Amino acid sequence: MGLNMHKVESNPAWDPKVLADPHGQTDKAERVRHMFNDIAPTYERVNRVFSGGRDASWRKRAVKLAEVGPADLVLDIACGTGDLARAMSDAHPQQVLGCDFAHAMLVAALKKPNKNISYCEGDALHLPLPDASVSVTSCAFGVRNFQDLDAGLKEMHRVLNSSGRAVILEFTRPKNRLIRVVYEWYCGQIMPRLAGWLSQDRSGAYRYLPRSVVSFPGAKEMRSRLKSVGFVEVRAWPLTFGAVTVYVARKGSNA
Repeated sequence: MGLNMHKVESNPAWDPKVLADPHGQTDKAERVRHMFNDIAPTYERVNRVFSGGRDASWRKRAVKLAEVGPADLVLDIACGTGDLARAMSDAHPQQVLGCDFAHAMLVAALKKPNKNISYCEGDALHLPLPDASVSVTSCAFGVRNFQDLDAGLKEMHRVLNSSGRAVILEFTRPKNRLIRVVYEWYCGQIMPRLAGWLSQDRSGAYRYLPRSVVSFPGAKEMRSRLKSVGFVEVRAWPLTFGAVTVYVARKGSNA
Protein backbone atom coordinates (compact mmCIF):
# COMPACT_ATOMS: atom_id res chain seq x y z
CA MET A 1 0.00 0.00 0.00
CA GLY A 2 1.38 3.40 -0.90
CA LEU A 3 1.98 6.53 1.14
CA ASN A 4 -0.07 9.66 0.60
CA MET A 5 1.97 12.88 0.38
CA HIS A 6 1.09 15.92 2.47
CA LYS A 7 2.85 19.02 3.68
CA VAL A 8 4.66 18.78 7.01
CA GLU A 9 3.90 21.78 9.20
CA SER A 10 6.56 23.64 11.19
CA ASN A 11 4.67 25.69 13.80
CA PRO A 12 4.74 24.60 17.46
CA ALA A 13 2.08 22.01 18.29
CA TRP A 14 2.22 22.28 22.08
CA ASP A 15 2.42 25.46 24.15
CA PRO A 16 1.94 25.85 27.94
CA LYS A 17 -1.75 26.72 27.64
CA VAL A 18 -2.54 23.66 25.53
CA LEU A 19 -0.41 21.41 27.74
CA ALA A 20 -2.66 22.18 30.71
CA ASP A 21 -5.13 19.71 29.11
CA PRO A 22 -3.40 17.83 26.28
CA HIS A 23 -6.07 15.11 25.94
CA GLY A 24 -8.93 17.61 25.93
CA GLN A 25 -7.93 19.46 22.76
CA THR A 26 -10.46 19.10 19.95
CA ASP A 27 -7.61 19.28 17.44
CA LYS A 28 -5.36 16.90 19.36
CA ALA A 29 -4.94 14.58 16.37
CA GLU A 30 -3.53 17.32 14.15
CA ARG A 31 -1.21 18.49 16.93
CA VAL A 32 0.05 14.92 17.39
CA ARG A 33 0.55 14.48 13.64
CA HIS A 34 2.47 17.75 13.47
CA MET A 35 4.60 16.75 16.45
CA PHE A 36 5.60 13.37 15.05
CA ASN A 37 6.34 14.74 11.61
CA ASP A 38 8.67 17.23 13.29
CA ILE A 39 10.63 14.76 15.44
CA ALA A 40 10.71 11.80 13.02
CA PRO A 41 14.40 12.13 11.98
CA THR A 42 15.68 11.81 15.56
CA TYR A 43 12.84 9.83 17.11
CA GLU A 44 14.58 6.47 17.54
CA ARG A 45 17.85 7.96 18.77
CA VAL A 46 16.11 10.05 21.43
CA ASN A 47 14.07 7.03 22.57
CA ARG A 48 17.22 4.93 23.00
CA VAL A 49 19.05 7.63 24.94
CA PHE A 50 16.27 8.61 27.34
CA SER A 51 15.03 5.08 28.04
CA GLY A 52 18.59 3.90 28.69
CA GLY A 53 18.08 1.39 25.89
CA ARG A 54 15.16 -0.21 27.72
CA ASP A 55 12.65 0.57 24.95
CA ALA A 56 13.97 -2.33 22.85
CA SER A 57 13.45 -4.80 25.70
CA TRP A 58 9.94 -3.44 26.32
CA ARG A 59 9.01 -4.15 22.72
CA LYS A 60 10.48 -7.67 22.84
CA ARG A 61 8.46 -8.36 25.96
CA ALA A 62 5.28 -7.14 24.27
CA VAL A 63 5.89 -9.45 21.30
CA LYS A 64 6.47 -12.42 23.61
CA LEU A 65 3.31 -11.72 25.62
CA ALA A 66 1.31 -11.45 22.39
CA GLU A 67 2.45 -15.00 21.52
CA VAL A 68 3.13 -14.09 17.90
CA GLY A 69 3.55 -17.13 15.66
CA PRO A 70 3.94 -18.16 11.98
CA ALA A 71 0.21 -18.06 11.23
CA ASP A 72 -0.34 -14.53 12.50
CA LEU A 73 -1.21 -11.46 10.49
CA VAL A 74 -0.07 -8.46 12.54
CA LEU A 75 -1.29 -4.88 12.29
CA ASP A 76 0.96 -2.42 14.12
CA ILE A 77 -1.05 0.75 14.74
CA ALA A 78 0.64 4.14 15.16
CA CYS A 79 3.75 2.29 14.04
CA GLY A 80 5.98 5.37 13.86
CA THR A 81 9.44 4.52 12.54
CA GLY A 82 8.70 0.80 12.67
CA ASP A 83 10.43 -0.31 15.87
CA LEU A 84 7.61 -2.56 17.07
CA ALA A 85 6.80 -3.75 13.55
CA ARG A 86 10.41 -4.95 13.20
CA ALA A 87 10.24 -6.63 16.63
CA MET A 88 7.03 -8.36 15.53
CA SER A 89 8.73 -9.48 12.30
CA ASP A 90 11.52 -11.06 14.34
CA ALA A 91 8.89 -13.48 15.70
CA HIS A 92 8.31 -14.67 12.08
CA PRO A 93 4.57 -14.06 11.63
CA GLN A 94 2.99 -14.50 8.21
CA GLN A 95 2.97 -10.72 7.59
CA VAL A 96 3.24 -7.40 9.41
CA LEU A 97 1.49 -4.21 8.32
CA GLY A 98 2.50 -0.92 9.94
CA CYS A 99 0.00 1.95 9.88
CA ASP A 100 0.58 5.57 10.93
CA PHE A 101 -0.90 8.96 10.06
CA ALA A 102 2.41 10.87 10.31
CA HIS A 103 3.99 10.74 6.88
CA ALA A 104 7.52 11.59 8.02
CA MET A 105 7.53 8.70 10.49
CA LEU A 106 6.68 6.26 7.70
CA VAL A 107 9.43 7.73 5.52
CA ALA A 108 11.86 6.99 8.36
CA ALA A 109 10.46 3.45 8.74
CA LEU A 110 11.01 2.72 5.06
CA LYS A 111 14.73 3.49 5.45
CA LYS A 112 14.98 0.12 7.23
CA PRO A 113 13.30 -2.20 4.71
CA ASN A 114 12.07 -5.61 5.77
CA LYS A 115 10.54 -8.04 3.30
CA ASN A 116 7.97 -9.18 5.86
CA ILE A 117 6.72 -5.65 6.65
CA SER A 118 4.65 -3.28 4.56
CA TYR A 119 3.41 0.17 5.56
CA CYS A 120 0.37 2.31 4.90
CA GLU A 121 -0.64 5.84 5.86
CA GLY A 122 -3.86 5.83 7.85
CA ASP A 123 -5.68 7.01 10.97
CA ALA A 124 -5.92 4.68 13.99
CA LEU A 125 -9.56 5.75 14.43
CA HIS A 126 -10.42 4.75 10.84
CA LEU A 127 -8.18 1.79 10.02
CA PRO A 128 -8.00 0.97 6.29
CA LEU A 129 -8.73 -2.74 6.83
CA PRO A 130 -11.92 -4.84 6.75
CA ASP A 131 -13.50 -6.46 9.79
CA ALA A 132 -11.80 -9.56 11.25
CA SER A 133 -8.83 -9.29 8.89
CA VAL A 134 -5.85 -9.72 11.27
CA SER A 135 -4.99 -11.91 14.25
CA VAL A 136 -2.83 -9.43 16.20
CA THR A 137 -3.12 -5.69 16.64
CA SER A 138 -0.31 -3.87 18.38
CA CYS A 139 0.43 -0.32 19.47
CA ALA A 140 3.54 0.94 21.27
CA PHE A 141 3.27 4.32 22.98
CA GLY A 142 0.47 5.30 20.63
CA VAL A 143 -2.94 4.92 22.31
CA ARG A 144 -2.11 7.86 24.56
CA ASN A 145 -2.03 10.03 21.46
CA PHE A 146 -5.42 9.02 20.03
CA GLN A 147 -7.95 11.81 19.61
CA ASP A 148 -10.56 9.40 21.02
CA LEU A 149 -9.18 6.49 23.06
CA ASP A 150 -12.36 4.41 23.05
CA ALA A 151 -12.82 4.84 19.30
CA GLY A 152 -9.25 3.66 18.73
CA LEU A 153 -9.73 0.61 20.96
CA LYS A 154 -12.96 -0.23 19.13
CA GLU A 155 -11.07 -0.14 15.82
CA MET A 156 -8.47 -2.54 17.22
CA HIS A 157 -11.30 -4.85 18.22
CA ARG A 158 -13.10 -4.51 14.86
CA VAL A 159 -10.18 -5.60 12.66
CA LEU A 160 -9.28 -8.63 14.81
CA ASN A 161 -10.56 -12.09 13.96
CA SER A 162 -12.43 -14.12 16.57
CA SER A 163 -9.27 -15.56 18.15
CA GLY A 164 -7.28 -12.34 17.82
CA ARG A 165 -5.54 -10.36 20.51
CA ALA A 166 -4.44 -6.80 21.00
CA VAL A 167 -1.12 -5.92 22.62
CA ILE A 168 -0.57 -2.38 23.85
CA LEU A 169 2.64 -0.95 25.29
CA GLU A 170 2.20 2.37 27.04
CA PHE A 171 3.76 4.64 29.65
CA THR A 172 2.21 4.54 33.11
CA ARG A 173 2.85 6.21 36.46
CA PRO A 174 4.82 3.98 38.88
CA LYS A 175 2.79 2.96 41.93
CA ASN A 176 5.68 3.36 44.36
CA ARG A 177 5.53 6.96 45.56
CA LEU A 178 9.30 7.54 45.74
CA ILE A 179 9.93 6.02 42.32
CA ARG A 180 6.99 8.01 40.89
CA VAL A 181 8.34 11.31 42.25
CA VAL A 182 11.82 10.69 40.79
CA TYR A 183 10.40 9.43 37.49
CA GLU A 184 8.07 12.40 37.04
CA TRP A 185 10.80 14.88 38.02
CA TYR A 186 13.09 13.34 35.41
CA CYS A 187 10.38 13.26 32.73
CA GLY A 188 9.06 16.71 33.56
CA GLN A 189 12.29 18.65 34.12
CA ILE A 190 15.38 16.90 32.73
CA MET A 191 14.21 14.93 29.72
CA PRO A 192 12.27 17.73 27.95
CA ARG A 193 15.27 20.06 27.97
CA LEU A 194 17.86 17.51 26.88
CA ALA A 195 15.61 15.71 24.39
CA GLY A 196 14.51 19.02 22.89
CA TRP A 197 18.15 20.00 22.44
CA LEU A 198 19.18 16.63 20.99
CA SER A 199 16.28 16.52 18.54
CA GLN A 200 16.14 20.26 17.79
CA ASP A 201 12.42 19.85 18.37
CA ARG A 202 10.24 22.86 17.49
CA SER A 203 6.87 21.23 18.21
CA GLY A 204 7.00 20.92 22.00
CA ALA A 205 6.92 17.11 21.74
CA TYR A 206 9.06 16.47 24.79
CA ARG A 207 7.03 18.86 26.91
CA TYR A 208 3.89 17.04 25.78
CA LEU A 209 5.23 13.61 26.76
CA PRO A 210 5.22 13.99 30.60
CA ARG A 211 1.92 15.89 30.59
CA SER A 212 0.27 13.26 28.40
CA VAL A 213 1.40 10.46 30.73
CA VAL A 214 0.29 11.95 34.07
CA SER A 215 -3.12 12.87 32.63
CA PHE A 216 -3.75 9.52 30.88
CA PRO A 217 -5.72 6.58 32.33
CA GLY A 218 -3.74 4.18 34.53
CA ALA A 219 -3.63 0.42 34.19
CA LYS A 220 -6.89 -0.24 36.08
CA GLU A 221 -8.89 2.13 33.90
CA MET A 222 -7.22 0.89 30.72
CA ARG A 223 -8.25 -2.68 31.52
CA SER A 224 -11.80 -1.49 32.13
CA ARG A 225 -11.94 0.43 28.87
CA LEU A 226 -10.59 -2.50 26.87
CA LYS A 227 -13.36 -4.67 28.32
CA SER A 228 -15.97 -2.00 27.61
CA VAL A 229 -15.29 -2.20 23.86
CA GLY A 230 -15.63 -5.99 23.83
CA PHE A 231 -12.26 -7.46 24.75
CA VAL A 232 -12.01 -10.36 27.22
CA GLU A 233 -9.14 -11.82 29.26
CA VAL A 234 -7.54 -8.41 29.62
CA ARG A 235 -4.20 -8.61 31.47
CA ALA A 236 -1.53 -6.06 32.34
CA TRP A 237 2.19 -6.47 33.04
CA PRO A 238 4.07 -3.52 34.59
CA LEU A 239 7.71 -3.17 33.47
CA THR A 240 10.65 -1.13 34.79
CA PHE A 241 9.09 -0.32 38.18
CA GLY A 242 5.76 0.41 36.51
CA ALA A 243 7.05 3.15 34.21
CA VAL A 244 5.51 1.24 31.29
CA THR A 245 2.78 -1.39 31.09
CA VAL A 246 2.02 -4.11 28.54
CA TYR A 247 -1.66 -4.90 28.06
CA VAL A 248 -2.85 -8.02 26.26
CA ALA A 249 -6.56 -8.28 25.46
CA ARG A 250 -8.23 -11.16 23.63
CA LYS A 251 -11.26 -10.67 21.40
CA GLY A 252 -12.97 -13.92 22.29
CA SER A 253 -14.76 -16.40 20.06
CA ASN A 254 -18.21 -14.96 20.83
CA ALA A 255 -17.28 -11.41 19.68
